[in-house]
Amino acid sequence: MDVESLAALLPPGSVYAFLAEHRRALFPDEMFADLFPSRLGRPSVPADVVASVLVLQALEHRSDREAAEALTFDLRWKAAVGWPIGTPAFHPTVLTWWRRRLVRSARPDRIFDAVREVVAAIGVLAGKTRRVLDSTILTDAVATQDTVTQLIAAIRRVGREVPGAAEVITAHCSAHDYADPGKPAIAWDDEQARARLVDALVTDAHRLLGHLPEEQLGPRAAEAVALLALVAGQDVEPAEGGDGTDGRWQIARRVAADRVVSTVDPDARHAHKTVSRRIDGFKAHIEGEPDTGLICECALTRAGGPDTGDATIGGELLARDPTVTGPVQVFGDSAYGTGEALAALDTAGHTAVIKPWPLHPAVPGGFTAEDFTVDEAAGTATCPNGVTRRISRTRIVTFGAACRGCPLRARCTSDRRGRHLTLHEHDALQRAHRARWHGDPALRADYRRYRPMVERSLAWLTRGARRVPYRGVVKNDAWWHLRAAAVNLRRLLALGLTGGDGQWALTGA
Repeated sequence: MDVESLAALLPPGSVYAFLAEHRRALFPDEMFADLFPSRLGRPSVPADVVASVLVLQALEHRSDREAAEALTFDLRWKAAVGWPIGTPAFHPTVLTWWRRRLVRSARPDRIFDAVREVVAAIGVLAGKTRRVLDSTILTDAVATQDTVTQLIAAIRRVGREVPGAAEVITAHCSAHDYADPGKPAIAWDDEQARARLVDALVTDAHRLLGHLPEEQLGPRAAEAVALLALVAGQDVEPAEGGDGTDGRWQIARRVAADRVVSTVDPDARHAHKTVSRRIDGFKAHIEGEPDTGLICECALTRAGGPDTGDATIGGELLARDPTVTGPVQVFGDSAYGTGEALAALDTAGHTAVIKPWPLHPAVPGGFTAEDFTVDEAAGTATCPNGVTRRISRTRIVTFGAACRGCPLRARCTSDRRGRHLTLHEHDALQRAHRARWHGDPALRADYRRYRPMVERSLAWLTRGARRVPYRGVVKNDAWWHLRAAAVNLRRLLALGLTGGDGQWALTGA
């Protein structure tokens, strides 16, 4: 039996059967021509074969070695990519090589775009005026490191990457034998011993940074130095009674914002799925269409830090989505209900069907900011007791002395200085959105009807793939797009995708 005969046995409507028949139309050679500009030759493995293997690898969440084994032993994979039955797979590093070229190219997500072109060709999203935003946390591929481990690893990395740094470490750094990657042999149950070690390691880091030769550094060396500077400062503070100028340091009694959790993957971050459940890793975002379950855009970012919030990334996904050609209804949970996000949607002409941010009273069971009347035109705010005060240039309203003897004080504030409000720049828009949400039952019914589909789309994407396979945002974002492309292709087939001669259609559409 040859591979063509084998393809006839594949289940109709499966990704395997579709790739076996249409992979060359979906992934033509010219789609990847820019990856190989040299005229001296081309890769020995055809582009449509590698692209199909990458799709199957992402769909089944396999490593490069596991994907090569599947291509060698799994007849479905052989039929899907047209690989001869008696021929072993290419070496796993071929996949690494292709991914590296794709990531560094001008169009790193071209496989995702190819599937999206199929979506556009069949018109399944034509006239669809709803989009749903959501995100989830994915676990990183490395171990979270404590402060001591990070300091030692960062100093060792500078010693490897920066010219002349090894000599500086030998001459000026004495807290640890940095030829040894392990932890120092101290009494780890002795708090004072741990404190002395942290103090000595931070001092070594500062000495190393201060004595490095002044010269232009390459990218890897510069990254190593920057990481050491960050690690040496993020988890420590001046020792008790010190101001930082005496060179004494201790572990800080707080978690630094945007903290690096591992020197092995500096892009991994702390994240909180709930108040009590902490996860280290990345945040995966999607923008989908609720009727079909198709993923229109996606992104993977750090789990925390500047410009990685759900509302910020969600707005960027909407702006990038080529299927959004006019005003749409945008569905999302309260994480997408920031003032900036509502303002951006309003400016773009979209309708926000987003659960408002919850309001928390200053006193349990008491008044919230919604109980204060704000007059933006007059620049004033009035409290529930009828007292009016001006809004400052920094959007703060202070009632202060007016709270003394107020009969409603017990329901308003426990601050001895009286109640004050901090108004958001887009407070009026947030109030109007909240009023519309609570006053329009049809809006809430639409939210309950259309938003749940994005949870199912996320479940398809993360089933068996809750841990990212690579290090860093760039590589994992490329993987997330591949995963979305594979899931979209499977979803299209479930909706009835058929094709022939490069023409695509939905059966029964």
